[in-house]
Amino acid sequence: MANHKATKKDTRQAAKRRDRNRYYGKTTRNAIRDLKEVKEEKAYTDELPSVISMIDKLAKKGIIHKNKASNLKSKLSKKAALPKA
Repeated sequence: MANHKATKKDTRQAAKRRDRNRYYGKTTRNAIRDLKEVKEEKAYTDELPSVISMIDKLAKKGIIHKNKASNLKSKLSKKAALPKA
């Protein structure tokens, strides 16, 4: 365990950041999962921008890698661009 005041504070801050990052990551994963379950094209295209925004924020904060964010957005956008069969 840390003995210096500053190190104890840093440990507290790191724990706070970790919890916050886990919350944001989990919330975004749930939003992606819910978006994938949407069947109607109109509803899908309405929800897509908000989910993409969430993904961008995670990448900007460094919670996920920028390439992972790009891959996620690409996969979600492909489904919106598919022609109706």
